[in-house]
This record gives sequence, structure tokens and C-alpha cells, in this order.
Amino acid sequence: MALLEIKGIDASYGRVQALRGVTLEVDAGEIVALIGSNGAGKTTTLRTISGLMHPAKGTITFNGKDITHTEPQKIVDLGICHSPEGRRLFTRMSVLDNLRMGAYTRSNTAEIKKDMDRVFELFPRLKERANQITGTLSGGEQQMCAMGRALMAKPKVLMLDEPSLGLAPILVQTIFDIVREINSQGTPVLLVEQNAHKALEVAHRGYVLETGVIVETGTGKELLESEEIQKAYLGM
Repeated sequence: MALLEIKGIDASYGRVQALRGVTLEVDAGEIVALIGSNGAGKTTTLRTISGLMHPAKGTITFNGKDITHTEPQKIVDLGICHSPEGRRLFTRMSVLDNLRMGAYTRSNTAEIKKDMDRVFELFPRLKERANQITGTLSGGEQQMCAMGRALMAKPKVLMLDEPSLGLAPILVQTIFDIVREINSQGTPVLLVEQNAHKALEVAHRGYVLETGVIVETGTGKELLESEEIQKAYLGM
């Protein structure tokens, strides 16, 4: 049984159907990429898993437990953490306070400190900027802070929505290296990315979403080598 399993999900915004029968899974130790063009339903998929919207049809199970209609805060408690597109940081608060907000459901001070140290190890720049107001950080630093905040919730699955969006090429590589490192430390990652090439390079497996429907799936390598995927998403 997969750690996280989405089966036959339909989701809509009013009368507009955003997802149709979406089925995907994330297993322990994996990076799974979800790629597709703008408006394909990638963010909606993550929002549905997070409990920010509930599906009209289908089921979501995590660790064997049905979480289809579970409230967002309980989903965080279970260990599914979502770093959203656009970062959504508390821009008037310091980096340190933003990171602490990631641990708001936790009470073990020693464990929280251990995870804070881990975040600073992964993102040395955040340690240098710990007392800086988050709104004054560069785009890359803000992305690091958003990912760090999600890690402070001690995720059993980390969902990243467009972590490389708007970043300079040199920082894009840094972010993907960190995604790999987070995964190598034992955290499964569900990665939504416009940069399909980079996403599939780091992913063990991938799914291709088109207008709310999964149209192809395979290993990261298989999808990178697929002529259709190259033409549609990799600009080849």
C-alpha cells in the first residue's frame, strides 16, 4: 500500500471541473513529480490533498487512513505539509518567526530545536538572515523560508508547489539540489513544477496532468525520454 494514495478524484470550482478521475500515489522514500501546463489542475490536486478543498468524488488515503474529508489542520497534524505556490509567508515577521509558525502544532521544544538546526543546515542563508523581516528577502531566500517552514511541521510527505517559480537559473539548481537532499534524509516529496525538465531529473516517478486528467505516468527517466513529453513540455 502506498503512503499517500489519491483515487479517482473529481474536483470543481463552482461549475468548472478542475480534476477528472485523478489517481496518483506517493510511496515512502520517493520524489514524485506532477507536471503539466498552466491551468492543468496541478495546484488543485495539492489543495485537495491538503483539505483546502474537498473532492466531489474519489478518495484520498494516507498511511492507510481515509482523509478525503479531513480538515486542513488535522492533515498537517497527520504529517502532510504543503509549501504553496507564491510562498505565502508572513512578510512582516522575521525569518525565525516564520519558521516557528511551521511548528505551531508541536510542543516538544527539543525536537523543534533539532528541526530548526536541520533547516539552517539545509539553508545556511536563512541562518544568516534569521532576524531579518521576511518581506525584505530576495525571491530565492523567500522560497527557502517557505520550504523551511513546511519542514518545521515535521512532514511525512512534503508537497512543494512551484518551488522554482520566478527564480534565477543558478538558484533553481540550488532549490532542486535541496529537494534531493530533503528526500535523501527520508522525507517523500510530491513536487508540482512548471520546470518539467528539472522536476523529472530529480523525480523517481512522474505524472503528466492535462486539463484535469492524468494522461501519462512513468519513471522520471522514462518521461524525460518520451518524445511526446519532450515536444509538449521540454521544448525539444
